[in-house]
Amino acid sequence: MAQETTLKNTAGTIRDRLPVLTKISYGFGTGIDMWGLWLYPSVAFAVFNIYLGVAPWLVGLALTLIRVYDAVADPIAGWISDNFRSKYGRRRPFILIAGIASGLGLPTLFLVSPAWAGSTFLGLSVIFWYMIISSLIYIPLMALYTVPFNSLGAEMTPDYEERTSVMTYRSSMQKIFEVGNFYALRFTNLSWFLLPGRVGKNTLLGMQVYTSILGVLMALFAIFIFWRVKERYYEKVVVKTKQRISLKSSFYETLKCKPFKLMMGVGAAFTLSTSMVGALGYYATVYYVCGGSTINGDNWNFWMGLAFMVGGFSGAPLLGAIARKTQKKAAVIVAAIIGIIGYGGSWFLYTPLIPWLQTIASGLMGLASSGLWMLHSSIGADIIDYDELNMGIRREGSFTACGSYILKLGNSVGYFVSGLILGWCGFNASIGAQAPETVFWIRATLASLPVVGLLAVIFFISKLSLTKQRCEEIRGELEMRRGQV
Repeated sequence: MAQETTLKNTAGTIRDRLPVLTKISYGFGTGIDMWGLWLYPSVAFAVFNIYLGVAPWLVGLALTLIRVYDAVADPIAGWISDNFRSKYGRRRPFILIAGIASGLGLPTLFLVSPAWAGSTFLGLSVIFWYMIISSLIYIPLMALYTVPFNSLGAEMTPDYEERTSVMTYRSSMQKIFEVGNFYALRFTNLSWFLLPGRVGKNTLLGMQVYTSILGVLMALFAIFIFWRVKERYYEKVVVKTKQRISLKSSFYETLKCKPFKLMMGVGAAFTLSTSMVGALGYYATVYYVCGGSTINGDNWNFWMGLAFMVGGFSGAPLLGAIARKTQKKAAVIVAAIIGIIGYGGSWFLYTPLIPWLQTIASGLMGLASSGLWMLHSSIGADIIDYDELNMGIRREGSFTACGSYILKLGNSVGYFVSGLILGWCGFNASIGAQAPETVFWIRATLASLPVVGLLAVIFFISKLSLTKQRCEEIRGELEMRRGQV
């Protein structure tokens, strides 16, 4: 199966092009990543706080502890993956087995009973403890999938520009699958889940059914990726390397890489600031735009998710084109500015007078997020070449895992702060319409904190010195040392 096309441009630089089908096939893996990792936190407050009545600070604490545990699991998964050898490569076996297992295990995260709502253990809700225990089992499965999957993306091509193309396809497809997260709560509005004789719905049952459907799709995606995408560097570089990567090297040495630290600053600033208010966007829609109606809020949440997908689907190729015309870091700055407009503009665009205006803010957020993460991954592949030139080995798993570690720590803190903000604002799940001051602070936080984070993104990316010219020089030096891949 052909995996690449090698061309030479007028400047004499060898260009490496992957078939479109290969890039699309790789992009299917974002469905597993999106639903397995990010569906749960995107609906947790609606299911466990609003429906089951668990205190918002406890939901935020659970999500924080889950992400901290997830962040610890990733470096171990990266170390295992980097050192693994088999006739199928070092990434694909994990993608297949862990991808199937994580898909089939997804519904177990919601196998709680409403009867547990009033029960406590050690003074805390039994449902809180179920969130922790079920995630302790599930998270390692996802780590053994996501780290090899993301590492594989950095190994698909040695070409500076084609890496942006690969990540553009991946980011665009990720936005398609991300609609599944936004649609989740609207799915629970179906007549099967509406409670007879009263206003409301069985959100929990709806999520149990929905995650069962998504879980089957995740398993099928894992099989497809294993069959269709090959490991580019494995036979030509990896198997010839006798040196094993130590756990210390997998974590400590990786974090010493200066360009990598700058990109972690970019990712952490964006993740921390946006995850702090990730849940607040839903609360602003339900309790400000929709006056406390969860059914109307869930419907609008879906349309906002669709707008987020459209923005994200266009954002990756748009920012990719800017990166090709200028530099990747210039495109990151453009993405950050678009994000500032989207998040800052939410103060004006989230309004009960014209509800559809909030979809504009969501579309701009999606455009910025998609473009930024696409460029983050593309630059990450360049950093791995930089590291190989200096260290003599390829450590995609180590960089992927350490990057994930930092980003998930940012997410974990952000989720916890979300719960604290809701409590500080005076949010009360037992009532419909919230107090005006509660709604005010939810809106103000949503419009301000991400702007601060995006300004930090601009600061960090401006310090990066890996230009296109330097990356092309690094590639040439590597190919003189160990040949082309």
